[in-house]
Amino acid sequence: MKAFARFACFAAMLMAAALLIGHASWAQPQTDSSILKLDPGLDNIVPESAKVEKAAGGFAFTEGPVWSHNGYLLFSDIPNNVVNKLASDGKVSVFVRKSGYSGNDALPLPKPFNLEVPAIGPYMTGSNGLTLDKAGDLILCEHGNRQVERIGKDGKRTVVADKYEGKRLNSPNDVVVKSDGAIYFTDPPFGLEATHATSELPFAGVYRVKGGTIEAVIKDLAGPNGIAFSPDEKYLYVDNSNVKTYMRYEVKADGTVTNGKLFYDMSKAPGDGVPDGMKVDTQGNIYGTGPGGVWIMTPEGKVLGRIKLPEVPANLAWGGSDYKTLYLTARRSVYEIRLKIAGIRP
Repeated sequence: MKAFARFACFAAMLMAAALLIGHASWAQPQTDSSILKLDPGLDNIVPESAKVEKAAGGFAFTEGPVWSHNGYLLFSDIPNNVVNKLASDGKVSVFVRKSGYSGNDALPLPKPFNLEVPAIGPYMTGSNGLTLDKAGDLILCEHGNRQVERIGKDGKRTVVADKYEGKRLNSPNDVVVKSDGAIYFTDPPFGLEATHATSELPFAGVYRVKGGTIEAVIKDLAGPNGIAFSPDEKYLYVDNSNVKTYMRYEVKADGTVTNGKLFYDMSKAPGDGVPDGMKVDTQGNIYGTGPGGVWIMTPEGKVLGRIKLPEVPANLAWGGSDYKTLYLTARRSVYEIRLKIAGIRP
């Protein structure tokens, strides 16, 4: 089924559930979701009446959400090689085509598409993580093209980074922009299979791009994935999917990082999923995907609770006019939940 037909079919099935503060919601409450409180501190973040609601569905593999300053959510559908737009009325449309791979030789998706069989790797060509730069332009991590790109308000596409020391990047995964305009992104090898490529670099890096110069700030993580700054930008958080850990680094005055320490180890936690996307709220709490859902942790590394979804979550983003709505991309769908604390606006 073509993308526009799928979106039209889905839009017709949406039901207006509630008008939430900050944005108009056409989401459907999910009865197979839950909020697990592990510490009383969670009450300061999650309202007693909070519910996980489904905002959109019917995609292949959702990732990389970001709230546009124009009042809508953007998110990647990696196998379909598009960035979608979810409007406040629940309507979904394609915002960027060929979002992560400009070639014409991508494998066609089987109908129906199964997330596990055949293996999903050969189909992960599109964009993954998304964010906005200080001008509000869209920044994309592109698997198939093996680069980070910027799309301006005029639609012009400009490469931000595609090589390090003359060698092609692996498959940029997630990205965050510092207040000084520097772009930090992770580059694990997870997307290489989609274009039958092999790594040209001897490591999976975390990079910083400023003034057209790219430098590797972290080289010793096997699977760097989600990335976020603390509100004061004194710390950089990076999770390592391969070993299910979250790391925290001190940010130096020159923008490089040092003194990396284990922030939280999820390797023994039960449940599906691995550390993937993460975001931070204005009080410094960390919201990160992991086994069993989305983990909510204090800046000191105390786990306050988890948000369990009907599908395995991959990434998340703050949105709504007050940035208190947390959007969650999870396999074929996008979910949302209203919280008490606002997130950091990109």
